[in-house]
Amino acid sequence: MAVITLDPSWLADCLALDRCALQGLWTEDQWRRELEEPRRLCLGWTEDMSLLGVACGWLVADELHITVVAVDPSVRRRGHGKRLLSALLQRARQQGAIHATLEVANHNSAAIALYASGGFQSAGTRTKYYSDGSDALIQWCRISPSK
Repeated sequence: MAVITLDPSWLADCLALDRCALQGLWTEDQWRRELEEPRRLCLGWTEDMSLLGVACGWLVADELHITVVAVDPSVRRRGHGKRLLSALLQRARQQGAIHATLEVANHNSAAIALYASGGFQSAGTRTKYYSDGSDALIQWCRISPSK
């Protein structure tokens, strides 16, 4: 497993992974911004130059707002998401972040467990946050130097 920093040359791969792992959650323009803007961190997990996972977020002052963590369904439940999340938190810490936040669908038990393993705790709910009308849990964690 190689964790790399993604840049705009990975746009097509990010779109393909988004389609298979997230059912096309983001548009091409959203991915382009994620990969181009300087205050955003976007890491990928590759094997044999194939993108199998991503973890992205944007830095605001001393906070990382995680925007996406996704792993190809064919390789899930093997710890890759946890390693990507940990790498993203460490990179954010290196750039001055001391807290991280994210939203996660309240019915996504696998993602909730992943974030709990990274030290995240729920701090509230965003009612009808997603386009399907489902709620999001607002989660926070303090980024420790060891993450």
